[in-house]
Amino acid sequence: MASIIHIADKNYLEEAASRVLETCKNAKVFAFYGEMGAGKTTLIKALSRHLGSGDSLSSPTFSIVNEYRDAGGNPIYHMDLYRLKNLEEAEEIGVEEYLHSGHYCFIEWPELILPILPDDAVHLLLETSADQSRKLTIQ
Repeated sequence: MASIIHIADKNYLEEAASRVLETCKNAKVFAFYGEMGAGKTTLIKALSRHLGSGDSLSSPTFSIVNEYRDAGGNPIYHMDLYRLKNLEEAEEIGVEEYLHSGHYCFIEWPELILPILPDDAVHLLLETSADQSRKLTIQ
């Protein structure tokens, strides 16, 4: 069953991040869908802050995977798979190891790795409205 969170503006990001983590308490792998500029990276930054990361977060567009630390020193993996051409490239950089690490994995542009995503991965669709608010659908 899908859950919908409306994000009126950036002031509601922290609340939205909190609700995502509360709704998906046992989940570790999160796949983010949405058009370029929908706010996927910004939401991942808010989620990481809620997990206690004090790291400076940036989009891993060029590095593919960034690693941050949560409040307990555990890794948080942030992946941006936009530049990958095929599933084989994802496998070559060890994406499956990240997915099965037991640590949080936040994945932007996950379409390429759908065949290897864990069955319990949470799928989040971020959509922009005409008024620039966001609709976040959690499945």
